[in-house]
Amino acid sequence: MKDFILEVPLRWGDMDAMAHLNNVMYFRLMEEARIQWFQQFDLPTLPTGEACILAHVSCDFVRAMAYPGVAMVRQVVERIGRSSVDMSITIEKKSEPGVTYATGRSVLVWYDYTAGKSLPWPEKVRQAIT
Repeated sequence: MKDFILEVPLRWGDMDAMAHLNNVMYFRLMEEARIQWFQQFDLPTLPTGEACILAHVSCDFVRAMAYPGVAMVRQVVERIGRSSVDMSITIEKKSEPGVTYATGRSVLVWYDYTAGKSLPWPEKVRQAIT
């Protein structure tokens, strides 16, 4: 399946007291890539009726990233299940291609807000993802 890559400029305020990218910023980078990925498929990003929700997210910090620079967030769909999608995530710096700063994983679930339960992915969404 095709990689989804998003470039995000780092901001000075994204750093922590140690002059490294604050840990929460890695999760924000993953979030921004996920939302941009949703939008390319015209998936809803607000809870109305049915939508995709985040069921799991994790991050392994490999090396400290510092300002200035541009983060490159790469998402790859690893598995499409009945109601869930597993994605792997890699964060690099644009100026250092191939140097991994963080790796992550997310699980997305198609969800019915009215019924309060997961549903199978709609066929048109499944086809768009694959």
